[in-house]
Amino acid sequence: MKPVPPDATGSQTRELVLSAASGSTLAFHRLADLHQPAVFRMIYHRVHSRMDAEDLAQDVFLKAYRHLHKLKTPDRFRSWIFSIALNRIRDYYRQQRLKRFLGLADTDISESDLDRIDPTAPNGFSQLGRRDFWDLVAVILKKMSGTEREVFRLRFIDQQSLSEIAHILNKGESTVKTHLYRAIAKFKAHPASSHLKDMLT
Repeated sequence: MKPVPPDATGSQTRELVLSAASGSTLAFHRLADLHQPAVFRMIYHRVHSRMDAEDLAQDVFLKAYRHLHKLKTPDRFRSWIFSIALNRIRDYYRQQRLKRFLGLADTDISESDLDRIDPTAPNGFSQLGRRDFWDLVAVILKKMSGTEREVFRLRFIDQQSLSEIAHILNKGESTVKTHLYRAIAKFKAHPASSHLKDMLT
């Protein structure tokens, strides 16, 4: 299912959040239908497994359903659900590292694994879905700090606004802008960026 652009769901999301918070399960199911594709895509870009991404996305919406009453600003549902997803992803990697430590996993999960993007993932960049493109993106992302990398991905891969990113990461918008500017500068300065431009033309 094709994700609905955020600007097309704003008022609709607000009404559905208010209705769901009042006890309407139908309204929450509609919320999930509207936002699940974007949440799934975000998770898939980070865990590289369709099965795990589906399970994690389900966890995210279950948690959102249980805690919807805590959302004080219905207009922030989109950034709120992404914040839940980001925390769930972090939990996932902590669990994978623990499994490795206990000898329950075949391979270790390192911070660099977060930078690999599977070009077969469903996303809005089908014209850029070549492995060589995403391999170059991963190389450049490794030159950024952890926060710069996350802000960059949320802005350009997950298509979040600056205010949404600030809410997701629980940081001030000016801080987000600073990290984004640094990330963009590093992206443009990296020698591989010229190859990316060639692929886009």
